[in-house]
Amino acid sequence: MNIGVIAHNSKKSLMENFCLAYKRILSKHEIYATGITGRRIEEVTKLKVHKFLPGSVGGDKQFTEMIERNSMDMVIFFYNPIIQDPRQADIERITRCCDKYNIPIATNIATAESLILGLDHGDLEWRNIV
Repeated sequence: MNIGVIAHNSKKSLMENFCLAYKRILSKHEIYATGITGRRIEEVTKLKVHKFLPGSVGGDKQFTEMIERNSMDMVIFFYNPIIQDPRQADIERITRCCDKYNIPIATNIATAESLILGLDHGDLEWRNIV
């Protein structure tokens, strides 16, 4: 399955730790990420990550385009809801696209862990049919 991961600056360490903790599961799938997040995940986990441009220079748009092609099976998007982000429109666009195309999305660690464990148990195999 194709798993998209994206993290804003204040959540990049959380994403690194998440990917390190679930490295065994992630290694069975294709991982896509915006540039800096992808590089950091590769450095920490040694997993192969398909990297888009950095989010601030078009990576968010590339990420969204893959969702719109229905080529992403799951998205993990860590952002800080407390900080007013100038890229709020990007957050909304990605989550709205996931909803439109029935792509499971996690925006916090609790939901991300549920999705990744469900993926490992085969609970997302219905995505192969869609």
